[in-house]
Amino acid sequence: MAKKYVGAVDQGTTSTRFMIFDHSGKVIGVDQKEHEQIYPKPGWVEHDPMEIWDRTQDVIKGALKKTGVNADEIAAVGVTNQRETTVVWEKATGKPVYNAIVWQDTRTDQICNELAKSGGQDRFREKVGLPLATYFSGPKIKWVLDNVDGARAKAEKGEILFGNIDTWVIWNLTGGPKGGVHVTDVTNASRTMLMNLKTLDWDPDMLKAMSIPRAMLPAVKASSEVYGECKNSGLEGIPVAGDLGDQQAALFGQTCYSAGEAKNTYGTGCFMLLNTGTKPVQSKNGLLTTLGYKIGSQPAVYALEGSIAITGALVQWIRDNLKMIKASPDIEPLAKTVEDSGGMYIVPAFSGLFAPYWKSDARGVFVGLTRYITSGHIARAALEATAYQTREVLDAMNKDSGVDLTALKVDGGMVFNELLMQFQADILGVPVIRPKVAETTALGAAYAAGLAVGFWAKVDDLRANWGKDKEWKPVMGVSEREKLYKGWKKAVTRTFDWIE
Repeated sequence: MAKKYVGAVDQGTTSTRFMIFDHSGKVIGVDQKEHEQIYPKPGWVEHDPMEIWDRTQDVIKGALKKTGVNADEIAAVGVTNQRETTVVWEKATGKPVYNAIVWQDTRTDQICNELAKSGGQDRFREKVGLPLATYFSGPKIKWVLDNVDGARAKAEKGEILFGNIDTWVIWNLTGGPKGGVHVTDVTNASRTMLMNLKTLDWDPDMLKAMSIPRAMLPAVKASSEVYGECKNSGLEGIPVAGDLGDQQAALFGQTCYSAGEAKNTYGTGCFMLLNTGTKPVQSKNGLLTTLGYKIGSQPAVYALEGSIAITGALVQWIRDNLKMIKASPDIEPLAKTVEDSGGMYIVPAFSGLFAPYWKSDARGVFVGLTRYITSGHIARAALEATAYQTREVLDAMNKDSGVDLTALKVDGGMVFNELLMQFQADILGVPVIRPKVAETTALGAAYAAGLAVGFWAKVDDLRANWGKDKEWKPVMGVSEREKLYKGWKKAVTRTFDWIE
């Protein structure tokens, strides 16, 4: 059968979906399922890896059924994933030794503090591009090995395997205990604190510092190459050929292939990435130095990243915990019932502050409350929090790169919130552009897989697919913008050092 399509597994923090794209990058079909969020203790966040694998199989079959696409028409499958979320499982059985520890989880703060005692939070930054923070996988692996009975001994013998979610999904897709391929790509490996930015391989000094046996780690590959073939899920015989962490996949799907091009993804958290070309740029302003992507044997492309932990998750919290809205999109009409936020700010440091502060001892605050404040003001302040946090990251990027961004390409679930997008343009002072295909994360994984098997010949073919859907231009005056932003900066200081 003629190969007309490429598929992508998009395994996110709250749900898994399978998307099918045609040669022009258009969405042909999608199926999506949520999975449970497990909160055993304050600051702990877990997922059940078996549930995630079940959901992955369900959505692949669901999308094929909904679209009537025959698996033989799919040229290749790419995988993109929530990054840093850590799974450790038995090689022989495929059973996890513990739940997946999610990127938002803060249980490794003591491990990070211990490691920071000599050399501080930036002790390993030069080598791995990251500060010591609970966010990354390395300390999570160490926690599992230190706290799960028998795990360390099995790891030394190579009987248990580690993977971020990309590795877990690819291992299972390609056969699991029956010969599954144990791989990751440079983008996911760069989020572990264990990969050397220059060699693009596991760093012996980092493994020693975190006492992690190399035997349990996957092979580090390019983001676009054939890793193996599907053995199940209705995709038997189809090559698995793309692997990118979700934010790098969005950079790739937004066709930010030139140094200086940037995108911001609005999801559970918010992630801005700037392509810095084929050399890593060390941040002096609290950003992460990370891998952007690597195509086959071509040189790797690096990026600067600003990671914000809580954006869309704040809207979910207002929906689920405060019960102020029934569904997430309801936040926009509620926020529109008022002219502004009434002088209040919400700083959602639920699991500490990420970029550019990296303070795991911060906690969330509502400030500027008066009797005047209504649910409308709270809704508006929640949306504005996303825009302010993005501005902080953009300021840091401009300083680090020496290049002032002229426009921001945006994607993810929140970009259909017109109020937020207009306020984002206003508070940044640059145009905000939404592409025709807003699901750029899955698209990026599909592009990587398609390139590996020749479905697309070169990246220029992908640029031709990108189209603008809508643009928001700033209308707010400079003095108003700076006054609001100054208030935000003051509000952020109120979150510092809350946890003793």
